[in-house]
Amino acid sequence: MPWWTWILIWIALIALSLLFYLVLGIRLFRKFMVTVRELGAAGEKLGHLPEASLVPPDAGASEATDDPDGDAAFPRHLAPGAAVFASPHRMRHDYRASKASRAEARRQRRIRRKAGRGQPQRLRDIELG
Repeated sequence: MPWWTWILIWIALIALSLLFYLVLGIRLFRKFMVTVRELGAAGEKLGHLPEASLVPPDAGASEATDDPDGDAAFPRHLAPGAAVFASPHRMRHDYRASKASRAEARRQRRIRRKAGRGQPQRLRDIELG
């Protein structure tokens, strides 16, 4: 093999590797630009989220209840998605208040049910009521 064949082989290898790196760079740049575009769209979307304000009390028609009987529903205080930005103290307070109101609703239903059946009441229910 003549000496200039080795030079041609090395030139071809270097050219192919440069072409390969160029294609990889273009693909990486395009993916980066798509990521930046999506990040910008997400920032715009998050910029338009409602403030963590109270839901007006007259919005009762839109409030969903978890109670199948429909008794003593605990209203939602925050707009949907606002809990992410609310303070942990407020969310803890709302959780505990909601938990207490559901327990009280269960207790009231139990008292009504037992009174309707003529069954004796629990001492705990009599002391609280």
